[in-house]
Amino acid sequence: MNEVLDKLREECGIFGIFGHREASTLTQLGLFALQHRGQEACGIVSADGNELIQQRGIGLVADVLSPDVLRKLPGTAAIGHTRYSTSGKNTIKEVQPFRVTCQHGLIAVCHNGNLPFAEARRRELERDGAIFSSTSDTETILHGIARTQAKDAVEAIEKVLANTEGAFSLLFLTPNALVAVRDPRGFRPLVLGKYQDAWCVASETCAFDLIDARYEREILPGEMIVIDQNGVRSSFPFEQKVSAVCTFEHVYFSRPDSIVFGRSVNESRHKMGKRLAEEHPVEADLVVPVPDSGVAAAIGYARWSGINFRQAIIRNHYVGRTFIEPTRSIRSFGVRLKLNPIKDLINGNRIILVDDSIVRGTTSKKIVEMVREAGATEVHMRISCPPTAHSCYYGVDTPHRQDLIASQLSIEETCEFIGADSLGYLSLEGMLDAIGLDGSSTCNACWTGKYPTLIANSHSA
Repeated sequence: MNEVLDKLREECGIFGIFGHREASTLTQLGLFALQHRGQEACGIVSADGNELIQQRGIGLVADVLSPDVLRKLPGTAAIGHTRYSTSGKNTIKEVQPFRVTCQHGLIAVCHNGNLPFAEARRRELERDGAIFSSTSDTETILHGIARTQAKDAVEAIEKVLANTEGAFSLLFLTPNALVAVRDPRGFRPLVLGKYQDAWCVASETCAFDLIDARYEREILPGEMIVIDQNGVRSSFPFEQKVSAVCTFEHVYFSRPDSIVFGRSVNESRHKMGKRLAEEHPVEADLVVPVPDSGVAAAIGYARWSGINFRQAIIRNHYVGRTFIEPTRSIRSFGVRLKLNPIKDLINGNRIILVDDSIVRGTTSKKIVEMVREAGATEVHMRISCPPTAHSCYYGVDTPHRQDLIASQLSIEETCEFIGADSLGYLSLEGMLDAIGLDGSSTCNACWTGKYPTLIANSHSA
């Protein structure tokens, strides 16, 4: 197992714009801002009023969507996707946006989320003669649209999604319209913005900041927005359901400079750190974040506790997701490829390490070892969320439950496994209070095991 990847993995990022002559370039910039949500593949489909033009590939936005590629994407509307595979394989066939031609014309789609019952639906469609070109759950939506009797693509989208269970923030593009839809529980974020005279939609507001677009509002759970030459039309065509927004967006996935679910991610993380210091104080000399996701919470912890904050672990930002690992005789290679301690800050000090989560525990173990080797006299681990003990089925790539250390070991046993002097997790109540969200309106299944929807039989919670 690759130690560097011992994290819950990002889902996907989506961006769309309608009504600007540089739509594909602005979409590429939006995807740059959303690169943290997926680094495996990316793509753009543009619309020129008659055709949908597709360009996609495996790799980062800068490598796949070059200026030469953008010149092949004319039109005044576009949607884009940056991918981390939570469902399906990682080949060019899986890369979104998907584009098809059906009885309702040309349609492209990109998806952030996951459909727990897509595999069963896929088998039904295959028995009925459907042919799939990918393993993605998103393709089942397109097949449904193609088979639905409706007056146009927008009505077909509405009918299919009314009977679709799961987490979905979706962008559809036709030659003349952009459609944005968020599932009735609102699992994944989706926001609406304005750039000059054009309307844009994105997973996070940081994508608007990059292109200097104005954040208008959050697209609400169950809302469907149609953007065309007549402007913006909003409707709520689906059965109302209890909200279940993903709390982990504020803990880890979203960029700290984004507004998600109407709240500042950076502020949430600072408050998580403060609550963590209140719930799990300890005498120490330095508060040190595990970069980069632990930084904001560590600042909050340090401010409340009065203990000095130091960025005493440096991250190498230029390491890709894959590399050739040498023999096990080279200790901690995987972690040291990305992280390295500043020894003169750590040596002789009692250290509080602040991180966003512990998944398998293997990376935390290596980091604690690394900090001890740098001369720390004590190492105390503090985590800005509760123990992650259950898998996610709503668009987050989590290990199977038996691979999550919190599902197998107690907090005391986990502390012993990672080699820390103490280990403290933020309580569920403390985390929700810091974010400012109500537990009854959020999805916390990865901590509690209480899923907002039924889970397909093939999955094990």
